[in-house]
Amino acid sequence: SRFETCWPALMKDSHGVIIIFNPELPSHLKEIEMWYSCFVQQQPLLDSQCLLVAHHKPGSAGDTENLSLAYPLNKLKLIHSNLEEDPEDVRMEFIKYFRSIIAIINESREREEMSIIS
Repeated sequence: SRFETCWPALMKDSHGVIIIFNPELPSHLKEIEMWYSCFVQQQPLLDSQCLLVAHHKPGSAGDTENLSLAYPLNKLKLIHSNLEEDPEDVRMEFIKYFRSIIAIINESREREEMSIIS
C-alpha cells in the first residue's frame, strides 16, 4: 500500500493495536493477517496488546458472529461491534482493553525504574 513508508512512524512507541475489519469480506480476513504480522509481531507487541474488532454494518448478515479465525489470529481478543444493536457492549470492551494496555505500560515502567535503581 502507498502508506507503507509511514508505518514505522505510526508504530514507533505504540503500546497497542486495534484492527477493525468487515467479517463479511474475505479479502479483509486475509488482510488482517498482514496487519497483525506488521503491527504486532514485528514490533514486537504482546498478543494481549492487540484487539480485533469485527464490525458489522447495519442490516448485514448476522451469521458471521461465530467467526472462526485461523492461527495466529485466533489467539487474539475478538469482539463483534454492531453499533445499531449493542453500542454499550462495544464501549465496555474498549474500556477493558484500554485498562489492560495501561496496566502493561505501568508494569514496564516499574521494571525500568527498578533496573535503574539496581
